[in-house]
Amino acid sequence: MFRKKVLPLAFTILFHALPAAAQQTPNRDEFYWLGEINKASAVINTQEGLLDKSLAPGIAAGLAKVLHDGDQPGGKRPSTVITFEPLMIQAAGMDVTLLHAGRSSQDMHATYRAAILRDDMLRLAAQLNQTSTTLVALAQKHEHTIVPNYTNGVAAQPNSYGHYLLGYAAALDRDAQRIREAYARIDLSPMGTTVLNGTSWPLDRTRMAEYLGFAGIVDNAYDAHQIAAVDHPVEAGAIVTSIALHAGSFIEDVMTQYAQPRPWILLQEGGNNTYVSSAMPQKRNPGLLNSTRADASTAITLAMGPVMRAHNLPPGMPDAKEVRDNKEMVNGAITVLRKWNAILNALVIDQGRALEELNSDWTASQEVADVLMRKYKLPFRLGHHFASDVVEYARAHDIKPSDFPYDQAQKIYADTTHGYGNGVLPMSEAEFRSTLDPVAIVNNRRTVGGPQPAEMERMLMEAKARLAQQDQWIKEKRARIDTSLNKLDRDFDTLLSSR
Repeated sequence: MFRKKVLPLAFTILFHALPAAAQQTPNRDEFYWLGEINKASAVINTQEGLLDKSLAPGIAAGLAKVLHDGDQPGGKRPSTVITFEPLMIQAAGMDVTLLHAGRSSQDMHATYRAAILRDDMLRLAAQLNQTSTTLVALAQKHEHTIVPNYTNGVAAQPNSYGHYLLGYAAALDRDAQRIREAYARIDLSPMGTTVLNGTSWPLDRTRMAEYLGFAGIVDNAYDAHQIAAVDHPVEAGAIVTSIALHAGSFIEDVMTQYAQPRPWILLQEGGNNTYVSSAMPQKRNPGLLNSTRADASTAITLAMGPVMRAHNLPPGMPDAKEVRDNKEMVNGAITVLRKWNAILNALVIDQGRALEELNSDWTASQEVADVLMRKYKLPFRLGHHFASDVVEYARAHDIKPSDFPYDQAQKIYADTTHGYGNGVLPMSEAEFRSTLDPVAIVNNRRTVGGPQPAEMERMLMEAKARLAQQDQWIKEKRARIDTSLNKLDRDFDTLLSSR
């Protein structure tokens, strides 16, 4: 029979004076969560009669010593149950293993993995919200900045740059939704499920979940760490992938401008934004764009990891569950978002150059066909053929939209619509030219969700409201965890002081 290890009086006095909260580091790593799980087990099992009350204070003091020692510079911070437990035995004797009633490294590891991923998802959500806030603020600044938008890599239509940015804000809002949805599934405690089918010990799983800040428990004991523990990093990887794809898409759109001799969008030169070529003095290489794009590719590579590691494995294998790998994956997305935020703050938009590009090409030509159909009832395909023939003639003769001769437009209209109507272009010369004005096109949009001023104001207001709601959600989730852990500290301190 093992004897209880008696702690030195000085050490006992130390832990009476030092609350458990003060003994812990803000680094919520595996060691931290193993400590919290053990503290919760000590409190719950003592109060529910599963642990002898006469033994509990000594066990608690031994645990407190392990935690205190681990928080010292160079202190041991083991990350597994089988390496953590020997430290407790050394501090409090073999009786400390009575805490292990109905537990296994399986459910304890699954619990700290969920808790750590939960914290990481909140960090990801916070950085996502910060980057999205910068994006929306920039959209408001450029609400009336008219620029070309591109499809298939070719200038397609004029648009408000603010409207374009709100499109990316909407994409990031979907990523924020995915984080909230994934968080709800991650925020469930596996503790008390032991290996895969529970235990004969009447453990209070719900109370354990509450102490650790979880919203509830994983209901099925087999699912808890055989299946759900793999689902969580795979789902987080999908979110990381989505964020990285959005960032890469945005970056490539800006990068396209760097191939032009006179771009309308660039990075502010200097700092970490650009650097001078070692050989070609005229070049200003977009270093921040290049490195962020590379980081986005790395994040996607890391996000594939959980899927590849979990593929074709039987349930319960640890391959896809490792904290280090999954933390690195989430950190990859946080890095991308942080650097994307820096890109947004460094963008320089040349509004005059953007309008010049629009007016030098025929990105407004579709509006001609739309007006002819909407106002003059000309079938769209005929109007499209007319506009297309105008563009073809203009490019053949190097004519800009603002300089296109009205009489030539009349002739092309008659030739294009021969056999339909009277062949007379119903648009006056003034209307024909105003229809080709990119600013007027944007302002005259009527579709819900378009770039016209009224819709921009509505979408900006709603985007800001969603960001505020997301910020509140993050604060509430963090507060719930902190409040629960603080309560655990207080209750553990009470147990500790009862020695």
